[in-house]
Amino acid sequence: MAAVDLDDDEAARAIEPPVLRLTRVERRYPEGERWLEVLKSADLEIRTGEIVALCAPSGAGKSTLLHLAGLLESPDGGEVYLGGVATGSLGDAERTRLRRMEIGFVYQFHHLLPEFTALENVMLPQMIRGLGRKEAAQRARQLLSYMRLEARAEHRPSEMSGGEQQRVAIARAVANVPRLILADEPTGNLDPKTAHYVFDALQALVRASGLAALIATHNMDLAARMDRRITLDEGKIVEMA
Repeated sequence: MAAVDLDDDEAARAIEPPVLRLTRVERRYPEGERWLEVLKSADLEIRTGEIVALCAPSGAGKSTLLHLAGLLESPDGGEVYLGGVATGSLGDAERTRLRRMEIGFVYQFHHLLPEFTALENVMLPQMIRGLGRKEAAQRARQLLSYMRLEARAEHRPSEMSGGEQQRVAIARAVANVPRLILADEPTGNLDPKTAHYVFDALQALVRASGLAALIATHNMDLAARMDRRITLDEGKIVEMA
């Protein structure tokens, strides 16, 4: 068989560790005198530039999976790796640092700070990280321009549409150049046309930035446009056709 030549980027992706890897992850919660097993020996890998849809009915454990991937919860068994680093033995301070530096969150509700403008909402996480105000403002304007929101930079959330607010939330999520985006029903509150527009913006940003993304959604039309679809079946992560 003839050898296949990979370009430098493809070769690098082939050997670098997954951005997110779950190995035999277990998560359970007390339920009266019993335990509710939410995740059972769950395995998952997501690599650079990959967008994965998480499709499962309510109550199946989507939020739990996102919380574990985002280091908001710790598994009862197994391990969560971020960029090849095992996170199970890390202390709270290091887990907080990883969340701040390596992970961007987008929720169904935008959670923008109402007293601040779109520009200031995107600047804040950068300034918390330690970036100066001038540099934070410059990057915030670049991101808002990329999301076609330059005209809304000085507007507060109450002065923007739902789709515009969610695009600001996406810009805020990537402001600190994370490796991983975790999104929980990011278009759930939007009408179909606006939902597709917001997803287009998110997808373009992930592709351009080389991020990895795990997106929980009930919108199967949007899920079909992602690289892979996974679901939860009796606590296990299963690839969908």
